[in-house]
Amino acid sequence: MEIRDVLAGRDYEVSPYSGLTREHWKKAGICLLEGIFSHIPSFDAPVVTVRRETQVTYPHADVPVQVRRVEEKAQIFEGLARSFMIASVLIHEDPELTLSGISLREYYKAHILLSCTRKGHREYVGTYGEMQEATNHEDPFRPFQQTVETCALVIGLWACREEIWQTYTREEKDAIACFLKSYAEANTVPQNWRLFNMLDMAFLNQEGYPADRLIMREHAQAILAYYAGGGWYRDGHSFDYYSCWAFSFYAPLWNLWYGYEHEPYLAARFEENSHELMKTLPRFFDEDGFVNMWGRSGIYRNAVVSAFDANFFLKKPSVDPGLARRISSGSLLQFFERDDFLWEGIPTLGFYGQFGPMLQRYSCAESVFWLGKAFFCLHLPKDHPFWTSQENNGIWEEMKEKDFRETYLPGPGLAFSNHKANGETILRTGKVLKDKDDLPGMWAYGKLCYNTKYPWEASPMTDNKRMESVESQQYVLENLTDQVIRRANVTFWCGEREGVLYRRQFFDYTLQQECHWMQAVNLADFPVPFGLVRADKLRLCKRPVTITLGAYGFPDNGTVTQEKTQGRARAIVLKGHDHSGRPRAMAMTIYDGWDELVTLKSTGSNPDSEHSILVYARTSRLRQYDSSEAYILISQVLTRDDGQDFTEEELFPVTDICYTDEGRTGAYGQVVLSLRDGTRRVVCYDGLEGELSL
Repeated sequence: MEIRDVLAGRDYEVSPYSGLTREHWKKAGICLLEGIFSHIPSFDAPVVTVRRETQVTYPHADVPVQVRRVEEKAQIFEGLARSFMIASVLIHEDPELTLSGISLREYYKAHILLSCTRKGHREYVGTYGEMQEATNHEDPFRPFQQTVETCALVIGLWACREEIWQTYTREEKDAIACFLKSYAEANTVPQNWRLFNMLDMAFLNQEGYPADRLIMREHAQAILAYYAGGGWYRDGHSFDYYSCWAFSFYAPLWNLWYGYEHEPYLAARFEENSHELMKTLPRFFDEDGFVNMWGRSGIYRNAVVSAFDANFFLKKPSVDPGLARRISSGSLLQFFERDDFLWEGIPTLGFYGQFGPMLQRYSCAESVFWLGKAFFCLHLPKDHPFWTSQENNGIWEEMKEKDFRETYLPGPGLAFSNHKANGETILRTGKVLKDKDDLPGMWAYGKLCYNTKYPWEASPMTDNKRMESVESQQYVLENLTDQVIRRANVTFWCGEREGVLYRRQFFDYTLQQECHWMQAVNLADFPVPFGLVRADKLRLCKRPVTITLGAYGFPDNGTVTQEKTQGRARAIVLKGHDHSGRPRAMAMTIYDGWDELVTLKSTGSNPDSEHSILVYARTSRLRQYDSSEAYILISQVLTRDDGQDFTEEELFPVTDICYTDEGRTGAYGQVVLSLRDGTRRVVCYDGLEGELSL
């Protein structure tokens, strides 16, 4: 089935925004499974898809032979379990579903049994204990990727319980249960992985294999201890979509399977947290329902919408079903309307097309099917409100032409603004800690902001060489004495005051060095109809330095560039279109503190298009302890996608900048920005030191 067939015959009566119905979702799921089964030569062959990338993802060539064998088995199991999240709901609806001449019900029934019970077989995964022996690992508590996939497996077995699980013999069920139990009660990673163990035990408990209540309670209370507020859970040092597609997907399901009956207090807490998330999660998406490219595991794409579906597992769901379906369908279209989303029928290892800079070593070619969680909404019957309610677009329907809405979540340190003028949502993160050498981590977490229509750009590449002195939506310092490059690798949340968000970034932050010896910048930014205005304050401990700040990466498929000035302000405007031909326009304006605006062409650094352009600002600070040099860097980045030009008023919205200090450098006191629309923004950095939160 071609993607164009999936999207044909849209129905705009019940789905006025997306046109997608439950039938379209079923077709989309079948389309993905057809891609998988087109690479399975016979009933006996495992789920192993085509592999286009071999340098980062596993199975790795640079590991011992025994470890590689374990990774190859993990790859097979990952393909089976993750694809089963899509297949299970379709099998439940149509037990006779056949693809490439293979019965899905019989295939998954047979291969699950092989993977869990048939020692010596190529697909046999091995129990937790057997995995320890196979790797000869010195750490007796080492976790294995297989724990993750056992959870996907039990979710699928639950979704098509009558069609597969109930058809196994008692002996087969016992053997599968023994395999699952070995992972369920073994060591795990002390973060979102605990939920995999919880779901394994809960499934087994439902099927008459008693769970260890002490282990279950230990995991559940630890998961709740990660809760940070606003519906978000901290996952390691960071906040990202794992809070939604792991914590807020698995926990409600655990409530349904186990918690409500056996741990009512813990279950009530999980339910409260899900409802809290539903209050603001819809605003995380843009007017088209697009999801932001942010955080690790971006190859999972729209899996974040599974948090909406999971809210329906609860006793009293709170999510608006028409809004949940609109966003879910919008984010599905975000990818299914791209001609580069699939490669030989399989989702690429990228966000849209193949994109190496975002990949992690824990992924394999089959990992992409974590996005199967988005399709789990098909477990909801045809007459469920999720499918029958009229699509609505939430706050986007309430806003006027140039309105914007802001949401601040101090617990996870997240701020996002919805911009009616361009339909985009901009995310600003405030609690980020990455190693100074972790470039992919900083791209995924540490940029100043993330835009739903301008996915983050990696370091620009020219002539096959990475440019180190400039990044999109990041400050970069270069020490002119020794040419050392320093990037902001830690971001502290300082809160919002009078519509201005404050954060602090340190450059080359390490725990071994007192932070007051580190270069830093106080971030202060606020939204305007088409983007954000920045008024950031430098704290430089060493000079001379050059400072750069990039805009978003701009897809270059034929771009027109303009330069404009107004008084001291300068702007560069880019106008073109993205990979799919949609119009795109972006402008970067600089005011005080900057010396010049520059454009740079890049290849292979943009998730949307092979070629891109980066507009960036540059300035130098040459003299140590010289308060005559500006401390404040004022800039603006605007975007639009309607094919129209920016007006002079939009390009240069600031009419006056008033400083407390007589030298107009921002060395001390507040800065007041007066805008053309009559509003004033007072930026005051005093007191930030006492507000730093990580």
